Amino acid sequence: MSEFKKKSLEEWRKVLDPEQYIIMREEGTESPGSSELNHEKRTGSYHCAGCDTLLFDSEKKYESGSGWPSFFESKSGVFETKIDHHTGYPRTEYHCKNCGSHHGHIFDDGPQPTGKRFCNNGKALKFKVKD
Repeated sequence: MSEFKKKSLEEWRKVLDPEQYIIMREEGTESPGSSELNHEKRTGSYHCAGCDTLLFDSEKKYESGSGWPSFFESKSGVFETKIDHHTGYPRTEYHCKNCGSHHGHIFDDGPQPTGKRFCNNGKALKFKVKD
């Protein structure tokens, strides 16, 4: 088990800001359009804000019009998924495999070549500019 998955909720409260805590530990969702990462165009990589695991490359990001940073492909093996019924209909929710942090939902309406849309909460991500 990852050292991050062993953290208590109190330990997470100390390292995440209040909004990150709600999103990443309580499966909350930030307001659409609220993330500065929606408009991030620089080349780089997107990492889990909880444990720094590399999740997405900037080349896989696209403008979905959803109001959240969206990607058509993640790094292999970095997420665990489960079915979320909170909205009254099933959606596939994804969590960082390393630390268990909630990131968002996967939809089947993305661009080719995958047809996937990883709709990610910006507060759950850390962007690193490529040197």
